[in-house]
Amino acid sequence: MNKNNYAIIMAGGIGSRFWPISRSAYPKQFLDILNSGQTLIQQTFNRIKKICPVKNIFIVTNQDYRSLCLEQLEDVLETNILCEPAMRNTAPCVAYASFKIQHINANANIIVAASDHIIKDEKTFISVINECLNVTARKDVLITLGIHPSSPETGYGYIQFTDEKLNDNIRKVKTFTEKPNQDLALNFLDSGDFLWNSGMFIWSAKSINLAYRKHLRDMYDVFEDAKKFYNTDDEQEYINRVFPACKNISIDYGIMEKSDNVYVYPADFGWSDLGTWSSLYNHTILDDQKNSVQGNKVILYNSSNNIVKVPEDKLVVLQGLQGYIVVESNGVLLVCKKEDEQQIKEFVLDIKKKGYTDCN
Repeated sequence: MNKNNYAIIMAGGIGSRFWPISRSAYPKQFLDILNSGQTLIQQTFNRIKKICPVKNIFIVTNQDYRSLCLEQLEDVLETNILCEPAMRNTAPCVAYASFKIQHINANANIIVAASDHIIKDEKTFISVINECLNVTARKDVLITLGIHPSSPETGYGYIQFTDEKLNDNIRKVKTFTEKPNQDLALNFLDSGDFLWNSGMFIWSAKSINLAYRKHLRDMYDVFEDAKKFYNTDDEQEYINRVFPACKNISIDYGIMEKSDNVYVYPADFGWSDLGTWSSLYNHTILDDQKNSVQGNKVILYNSSNNIVKVPEDKLVVLQGLQGYIVVESNGVLLVCKKEDEQQIKEFVLDIKKKGYTDCN
């Protein structure tokens, strides 16, 4: 295992699209949503351990989730849990970890991954990542992983690639497109040169920090100036002071879409970002009527294509439902059409506006 391989696992999200199972006090990355025996962040950490030494794996999360990380990740170094004092999207999150890693090892090669993604074919995933790390160790390039689309998914971003190749597998990126409408997604699928944006990245610490200097100079200055504080008792105090002032922007918008050295590896390793209830539906066993049911006392009549997740001891009887999400957690019940699940984030905002505490 290469000592220069490092990882940044982003674990600060609240997973509001998985409400009411995922709450701000206990978001989805810390849940065993698939009933696999491991939480999503545990699965991610154990997967990354096969690529990077444990001491080189950094978790960036909210201060409120620090104790959950320590509780669920037995091997993680306490000093490798980096706490964000405010939610500022992925660009500041990645910058903080990348600059700290470069301060530790100027030759660091980094994989950036979310804490809540599903990877079914782990062997292929590891092979792809290692191939990309070998490239970024030698070249000043920013690589993202693209997934061959199997459907016109409107919940994912898309990456268009060109005929230009870095090697047999890695292609030059032409455009990034955020979540398209159905018609545009169908066009992307038919064209054959668009991939789902997995949100996973591989680059050297030197290359990504140079990209910050070029495209997000204010952010670059903040974390470059922090060098005198990294790995000291004053680090967290400095981060608490400067981090909230960082621009709220994603790494995709802030860096990837503006850079001219971006490449994509088109891959297939059973990936899902598990961002919605429908994505969970695709990873569970279905009954004869294509219902995904988690709960020991669920009885369905004339019902199909539903997602039902309730406590094991809860007796639930459903009749005549087609294509619905039915979830109960901690005394909160959600009933929503699958096709309208993107509105769940709006439901959560409305609940907070009404002063209810059932999102916490």
